[in-house]
Formats: sequence, structure tokens, C-alpha cells
Amino acid sequence: MKQRTLKESFKVNGKGLHTGLMIEATFLPAPENHGYKFQRLDMEGQPVIDALAEYVTATTRGTVISRGDLRISTIEHALAALYAAGIDNCLIQLNAPELPILDGSAKVYCEKIIEAGIEEQNADKDFYVVKQKIEVRDDTSGSSIVVLPDDEFSIDTMVSFDSPVLTNQYASLDKLDDFSREIGASRTFVFVREVEPLVKGNLIKGGDLDNAIVIYDSPMQQEELDRLADLMGVPHKNVTEFGYINDFPLLADNEPARHKLLDVLGDIALIGRPMRGKVIATRPGHSINTTFAKKIRKEIKHQELQAPIYNPSVEPLMDVNRIRELLPHRYPFLLVDKIIDKGDNYIVGVKNVTGNEPFFVGHFPQEPVMPGVLQVEAMAQTGGLLVLSTVDDPEKYSTYFMKIDNVKFRNKVVPGDTLIFHVSFMTPLRRGCAIMKGYAFVGEKIVTECEFMAQIVKNK
Repeated sequence: MKQRTLKESFKVNGKGLHTGLMIEATFLPAPENHGYKFQRLDMEGQPVIDALAEYVTATTRGTVISRGDLRISTIEHALAALYAAGIDNCLIQLNAPELPILDGSAKVYCEKIIEAGIEEQNADKDFYVVKQKIEVRDDTSGSSIVVLPDDEFSIDTMVSFDSPVLTNQYASLDKLDDFSREIGASRTFVFVREVEPLVKGNLIKGGDLDNAIVIYDSPMQQEELDRLADLMGVPHKNVTEFGYINDFPLLADNEPARHKLLDVLGDIALIGRPMRGKVIATRPGHSINTTFAKKIRKEIKHQELQAPIYNPSVEPLMDVNRIRELLPHRYPFLLVDKIIDKGDNYIVGVKNVTGNEPFFVGHFPQEPVMPGVLQVEAMAQTGGLLVLSTVDDPEKYSTYFMKIDNVKFRNKVVPGDTLIFHVSFMTPLRRGCAIMKGYAFVGEKIVTECEFMAQIVKNK
């Protein structure tokens, strides 16, 4: 799958929840591998910040990212809409320290994205693939995020409040394509009993009955309700029974749970990559959501590239017979057994290392270890197959090593290991020369990495 960006830019205008300011946000197309970035046009130098979990500094009534004096809040609704639309790259320019709250949902963002259109780019998407159970818990609040391996992305969300109006609710999203229709218009919510401390904390200067579902679930005198309305600068409301006191009815009985799902999605976008896995969120909030996103970001930063998924029962793209047709190498120097995946810019190969390899006779008799130079050679052969895929009649061409740089040997490779090679172009193929980056994995660990240049030459 290819990366995507907006086809055209669009603007969103509205009031800020926290500041009460009138805000204009402009969403712009961005180049490949750009990710999501925010830019403050109202600050000196118009600084930019990446929308990544490591920059999250606050999670009260919204997710806040900051670096130095640069601060952006209430980012989760816009990010959820971009993420659900499959957009990988977008620059968001602002004239204030937050995004507009609009109606408290992602509805307007979803509509604007559809109007602007989506453009496919040349670079491949870089998925974060969940390969084993990941769990983050907060025993104090009872909140948890559990993510399980799955071929697609989905979310189940369960909420529970100590409230006679909003107790237990459940919402699910099985496909991101359904987000705009089923989840995007779900509004944020607040309990009347929470309003005064939020007002006194200057956290909802722009809050009103048009941008949040307001829940009345604790007895109050009418005079007290009127006083809170005056604090918020909204009309008085006569309330005689518990329930939702907005003029507009709920979109669905479980709209609060759907909005919590929306928030989870927006915060997961902060991992910086689309994800494949099933998310189960119990009593989620921005704190637990971003704690999970930070955990994934640490893993991504520790190991830039995930090990490719290898299922031996799946038929390869190229078996050894096809590889022998394309490469001139033969025993004992053919070091790629099969190709299991290939895109325009990358290729994945496999080498099963057995105790019968001829090099183990002398390297070393008492402690067999695969020579690092042969691991690099195997990556180069894999890269050669990638280069050959760019020409017609590849059987008429050969590839040759020209240069090797930045080689690192991280772990030993021994009999019984299965080496998985991921090789990708670092620059476009020019004049028959390709600069590539190669990684060799055993299991989930990188054992070798290097950069190399190869040249493709037509056989005489």
C-alpha cells in the first residue's frame, strides 16, 4: 500500500475549547514520509512540531503536545479523521495554541477531507504490525489498552462511569472505512458536576452546549444550575430530571462510548505509523491512550524497522529455481532461498541457515558462526533481485557490488537460524546504479545492517 496525502488544502474555522479564541486551521498536502506536523503561524519563526507521542505533555480534557514554548492542544479529533482516512502526510497550520473544538466531534474534519480529496504517493506505507499481545494498565483508574495481533486494524471500546445516566457502554469499529459514518460525528461529553472546576481551571473558556454533550446526573438546585450557566456564558436551562440536557438529541444511545473510541484513534495516530492490530480499550482516556502510544514509539525508535512477517506456509513470490534464473550465483555461493515480499522500493528475502553450510567447516569448527561478510553478500543478492525487477528481460542483466558502507554486526547467526533480509532503495535508480539499505533479521532482532551500492549491467 502507498502513502497518501490530501489532494488539496482546506481550512477549518471555529472557537477554541480551552482559550475561547476564534481559530483558523489550514490542512495542507505534505510530501512522502512527512507524517503529521503542526505549525504555529502566530509565533515568531513559525515553529513546527511533529505529532508524535514523545511530545505529549498534558492530557487534561484533550491531548497536548509541546516543545519549549511551542504548544498545541485538542489535536485528537483532527488526527483521528486523518488517520481513519488513511492519510499519512499532512501539515496543519494554526494561528492559536489549539485546534477549534467545532461541535466536539471529528465530523467537520471528515467532511473537509472528503471534499479536498486524497492523493496516493509513490512511497510505501510503513505499518507498525502488532506481533504479540501489548498491554498498558492503570490500576488506579481501572483503565487499560490491550492490543492483539490481527491482519487489519480495529477498535473495541468499553466505558464505565459512576453515574445513573452514563454507566456501561460499548462501541466498536471493525474497519477504518466506517469511521466517518459511524464514529466521526460522535461528540465529546462532560458532566454538569465537572463544569465548575473546569471553568475555574480555565480549561473550557470556549465550552458551550453546542460543542459537547452535557450530562446532568447529580441533584442541583436551579439557582446552582443558573450560576454554572452564567460562569460558562450560556443560556439558563431548566432541568427537572437526570439525563442529557442538550437541545440536540444523541446520535446513538452509545454516543459517549463512540466518542471515546474516536479519542483512542486520535491518540494512536501519535505513534507516527498506521497500525495493524486489534485494540481493546477499557475505560480509556487521553492519559492511558498516550501512555500506550509512547510505549510503541519507544519500540519504534529502538528498532527503526520491524522484522518482516514470515509465514513458511505461504507460497513465495520467487522460489530458488526462479532466483537461479535471475542470479548467476551457484553452490556454494547462492545465499537466497526465496523472495516472500516485494514492492516498488523494497524486497524481502529468506535464507535458511543449516549446519551443512560449507563455511561452517572452518568458521568455526567448535563454534559454527555464519561469517558477517556472507550475510552482507546475501543481502546484496537480495538487493540484486530488487534492481533486476526494474528492467525488462531481467535474465539478460547482472548486478555487481560497487561500495559497502556503515556495516554493523549486532548478533551471531548460527545453524538453525532463519535469516530474513529487508533491502530497500535509499535513492532512485540512476544510470544503472542503486544505493540500498539492507537489514538482516533473526526473529525480531536485527543481526546485520549495511548500506551498499550496486550497478546493473547488461550481459554480453
